[in-house]
Amino acid sequence: MTPSNETGAGFRPRVLVTKIGLDGHDRGSRIVAAACRDAGMEVIYTPPWQSIAAVVKLALEEDVDVVGISSLATDHLIVPKLVQALRDAGLGHMRVVVGGIVPDNEEQILLDCGVRQVFHPGSTMDDITALKVGLDTSWVLLTGFLVFIMQLGFAVL
Repeated sequence: MTPSNETGAGFRPRVLVTKIGLDGHDRGSRIVAAACRDAGMEVIYTPPWQSIAAVVKLALEEDVDVVGISSLATDHLIVPKLVQALRDAGLGHMRVVVGGIVPDNEEQILLDCGVRQVFHPGSTMDDITALKVGLDTSWVLLTGFLVFIMQLGFAVL
């Protein structure tokens, strides 16, 4: 498998939206998955309670570009193990993003392990448009929708 990092007309990023660990609050992740699909992305959605091994296997089988992890509990703390497992499987090129309740003092742990972006509730549209600088088209679409929809998802929980 190779990273599908093409950009331009016709490129449809493949996004895996999932929840790892014991966090069963999946309303926000379902909203994220629907919004990404509506934006023209190919979305692979899993129900909650996925193991790291299952996510890595699915990411490999589906050749995704991005793995989006939703966390409303403390399951974001096992994301570094997921990132390492992706690397061990030869999938270090896949972008990993996390959205949800991540305390400020734990965000750096995620960024240090290779998570590309951590999205918190309350992100504004200005935050979303600021992400355009230096990012390719597919990444801007994905991050914008993740921030906006994660924010919406938390508002309705």
